Amino acid sequence: EMDDDGAIRIEHANGDVTIDFNPQPEPPKGKADAFSGNLALRMNDEDLSSIASDLLDGVQRDEESRAEWLTTRSRGISLLGTKLKTPKSDLGSSVEGMSSIDHPLLLEATINFQATARAELLPASGPVKVRNDSPIPPETPLQDTSAVNALKSSLSSLDNLSQALEKDMNHYLTVTATEYVPDTDRMLFYVGFGGDGFKKVYNCPLRRRPVSESVDAEDLIVSNATTDLKNCGRITQRIRMRPAVLKRMQIMGVYRDVELSPPTIAKKNEVDKKLEEISGIKSNNKRPQDRDYELYEIYCELDLDQFAPKQFKGKGLPLPYRVTIEAESRAVLDVRRNWEADDKQCLPRQFFVQYPFIRGLGFYGLGYIHTLGNTVITLTAAWRETLDAGMYASFPGFLYDKQVGRQLTNQFRVPPGGGIPIEVGAQKRIQDAIMPIPYREVGAGFTSFIQHVEDVGRRLATSGSVTVGEGKQDAPVGTTLALIEQATKAIDAAHKRLHAAQAEEFQLLKARFRDDPEAFWRFNKNPTHAWAKDQFIEALNNCNLVPVADPNNPTSQHRIAKAMAIKELQKQSPELYDKMAVDMRVMQII
Repeated sequence: EMDDDGAIRIEHANGDVTIDFNPQPEPPKGKADAFSGNLALRMNDEDLSSIASDLLDGVQRDEESRAEWLTTRSRGISLLGTKLKTPKSDLGSSVEGMSSIDHPLLLEATINFQATARAELLPASGPVKVRNDSPIPPETPLQDTSAVNALKSSLSSLDNLSQALEKDMNHYLTVTATEYVPDTDRMLFYVGFGGDGFKKVYNCPLRRRPVSESVDAEDLIVSNATTDLKNCGRITQRIRMRPAVLKRMQIMGVYRDVELSPPTIAKKNEVDKKLEEISGIKSNNKRPQDRDYELYEIYCELDLDQFAPKQFKGKGLPLPYRVTIEAESRAVLDVRRNWEADDKQCLPRQFFVQYPFIRGLGFYGLGYIHTLGNTVITLTAAWRETLDAGMYASFPGFLYDKQVGRQLTNQFRVPPGGGIPIEVGAQKRIQDAIMPIPYREVGAGFTSFIQHVEDVGRRLATSGSVTVGEGKQDAPVGTTLALIEQATKAIDAAHKRLHAAQAEEFQLLKARFRDDPEAFWRFNKNPTHAWAKDQFIEALNNCNLVPVADPNNPTSQHRIAKAMAIKELQKQSPELYDKMAVDMRVMQII
C-alpha cells in the first residue's frame, strides 16, 4: 500500500516489511513488456543515470574527434559567397573601399551538381522501379501441364503485383510523403558542397507511417575513425524538438513521462554559428517558451543482461540498443532493443544511409569545399586585387605638402581620390608639393593566371560545358562518347555512389513497411491494387525496389550520345536492323 508521502509499504508473509521511498512507476501493460517496448520504464534511476553518463561521455569524444572537420565545413560555408557584402571601410581594412567580392566557383559547382543529381534521382514520375528477378518462362512452347500452367499463373500474378507495387510506391514518395522530394533535393546540395548527405529511414509515431528524411551531417555524430555506418558501434543523432512535440511523444508513450526543466539556449558548434551568421538568423533571441529541447538519439551497444535473450544471458556481450537522452537534464527518455525479434544473432537494425560524394580519408566524404576550397580562396583574392587595382588606377590617391607642422606618423591610408598631407621641409620637391600615387592596373600576365586557375577549378568541378557539338559534324559517335566520358568521370563516379545509396535507402524503406504494412495504403484513397497485408508482404519479399536512375548514365548527354550511337549503327547496316524499332528505342532514351 502507498503512504501519504508517496512511499510504498510491502508486508511479507514472514512479518517483514519493505518500504520503498522512491518507487518507480509501473510500466503500462502490453507496452514495456513487449519486445519493442520502452525498457527504461523497467529500470531504476541509478542505472539510467549511469547509462546517460557513459553515453554522453562517448558522444563528447566523438564530437571532439571531428572538430577539424567541423572547422573546414564552417569555412566552406563562407566560401559559398551567399552573404551580401559591401566594400570594407572600417579601420581594420588595409585600404579604404577594399573589395569584399567572393568568387562563385564553389557555389556554381554545387548548384550544377545538385541540378544534375536531382534530375537523375528524382524524376517527376517517381524515383522507384521494381526489378523482378523471378524466373522467365522459356520461349519454346511447353505442353499445357498443370505445373506449367501454375508457373504461368504465378508469374502473371507476380508481374501484376510488381506493377501495382511500383506505381503505389512512387505515389507514396511523391504524394503521401510530401517531404521526400524537397528534403532529398536539399540533401543533394549538401552532398556536393560538403561531401556527405545522410538519410534516416524510420517509422514516425506521429505521422503513423515510414519516413525517409535527411539528417544534416553536423547533426549525425560519429567518430571520424569509423569506416562506415554498418560497422559503427555508436551513432548519435542530435535532434532539436519543440516542447509541444516532446510532450506529445510522452503522452503517446514513446518517451518516459518525466518532468523536464524548460529548455535553455542550446550550445552551438562552429557550423551552427556560421549558418546563423550567413542566414542572418539569431536563435538566441527566442523567447524561453519558443526554445527547442536538444535530444541525443544514440544507437549503441550496452550490456543489459536483464534484457538479453537467453542465448546471451550472463555472457557479458553488449547488444544493440537505442537510447534517447535529453542533453541538458541528462534524463533518459527511452531505451529500446535495436534488433529484430526473430534474429538469434541480435544484429543491429540499420536506420541510416550515407550518400557520399567522394570517398575520402576518414568516415566523412570529400566535397567541393575540399577539392575546390583552396582554388576558390585563390580566385577570391585575385578578384579582389584586380578590383582594388582598377579602382585605384581610376581614382588615384596623392600626397601633398602641408607646408607647416610636424609629421607625426609614417603610416598612410590614402582613400580613392583622396590625399594625405606630409612634411617635406625646405627641399620643396615631391613633384613640387603634389604627386599622384603610382597605382597601376593588373597586367595581362596576372589576368591570364586568374583564367588558368579558374579553368583548372572548373575542370576539377566538371562544371564546364562539354563542347561535343562543335568541330567536325561527322565525328564518330564513339569519339563523342569518349569525350563525354573523359570530361565527366568524376560526376559519373559520384552518381554511381548516389545510385547505390538510394538503392540501400529503398531496402530500408521496405524493412520499415514490413513493420507497419498498413501504412502503405493508409493514406492512399485510390491505390492501384486493393492490398491485403499478406499479399503486400509477399510483394515486398519477391520484388526488388531499385532507383529509376541509370548508374551508367549520369547526365542527359550520356543518354543522347548513346541514342545517336544506336542510330548510327542502323544507318551503317540498315539490313541488320528494324528501323522502326531503332527509332522507338532512340525516342525512349531521349
